[in-house]
Amino acid sequence: MTRPMTRNDTPAATRRLLRRTLGALLALAALLLAAQPAVANSRIKDIVNVEGVRDNMLIGYGLVVGLNGTGDTLNNSPFTQQSLVGMLERLGVNTRGQTMKTRNVAAVMVTATLPAFGAQGSRIDVSVSALGDAKSLLGGQLLVTPLLGADGEVYAVAQGQVAVAGFSARGQGQQVVKGVPTSGRIANGAIVEREIEFALAELPVIRLSLRNPDFTTAQRVASAVNVALGAGAAQATDPSAVLVTVPDGRRGDIVGLMTQIEQLRVTPDQSARVIIDDASGVIVMGENVRISTVAIAQGNLTIRITETPQVSQPGPFSEGGETTVVPRTDIQVDEQSGNRLAVLPSGVSLQELVESLNALGIGPRDMITILQSIKAAGALQADIEVM
Repeated sequence: MTRPMTRNDTPAATRRLLRRTLGALLALAALLLAAQPAVANSRIKDIVNVEGVRDNMLIGYGLVVGLNGTGDTLNNSPFTQQSLVGMLERLGVNTRGQTMKTRNVAAVMVTATLPAFGAQGSRIDVSVSALGDAKSLLGGQLLVTPLLGADGEVYAVAQGQVAVAGFSARGQGQQVVKGVPTSGRIANGAIVEREIEFALAELPVIRLSLRNPDFTTAQRVASAVNVALGAGAAQATDPSAVLVTVPDGRRGDIVGLMTQIEQLRVTPDQSARVIIDDASGVIVMGENVRISTVAIAQGNLTIRITETPQVSQPGPFSEGGETTVVPRTDIQVDEQSGNRLAVLPSGVSLQELVESLNALGIGPRDMITILQSIKAAGALQADIEVM
């Protein structure tokens, strides 16, 4: 009777062959991993817009009724009175020449955004904002309001209950206001009446517009599309546009083609830039910001004056004395002599720049001045934009 072969029974030559084969497989796997490109940061969908696929702004003028005495004062808002009179006349009520004192009506501006390919009969949200001296739109009802596009045509009609997030409460001695009670929203408050025609399926060329124009990013997008669709399918014409020629086999399938293009990944490039908000002291610096060799010293002169008046009064049972106030002034001068001159070497990174400035004990507002001074000295290799 024979027994099954075990590992110990394998010949030495066979074991050596297995080890060599396993080593070759591991080396091939490492080579393949090294040949793979680095994972890109963003999808093309997140950095470009398709020309022609865009939103459109709508605007209209209307009336909000049903307010609890918080509407416009008709004497101070003649447009509200004229609109109210005109609306009542269209409903068969003649009020011309009559004195109207209602405070339950407010004139409002209505705005909305018509999305791309908004179908007729679909609903969109609208925003309502008071135009006169109304105190609050809480509880108001927007009457039928046509919404116009930039060409003056009606694209939607709005109506509905206004939802207001803020409120206002007033008494004889105090007033409390939270949020903005003179503006609100109506969810799904407008019905689309007209569609904007755009023959996307018939386009022979698709134009991709970069949201942040850049030569390198545009070229990378074109290269990624060419790898997916074939050489010559895409071409970067300028820093903000990439033209994609629809292949003959994809005519009529623009949606599928765009789905494929949008999922491609590229690494967007950016120029060295420093954004400064002087009002709030916020500084945002890109990763490509570099500086040349520069020496920085920062110090503030602080003078603190403290007045501590003291009362001086005569001793007990003294004659002719009177109580007086004696001024006592304490002056302290701080030159911050502990601050030193720091030298930043050439080509330091963003992290090294921030660490060096923080080592000097510099706050955000002082850092703004220092960055502007470095730029003026020609040592900051970046653009500074002040908001």
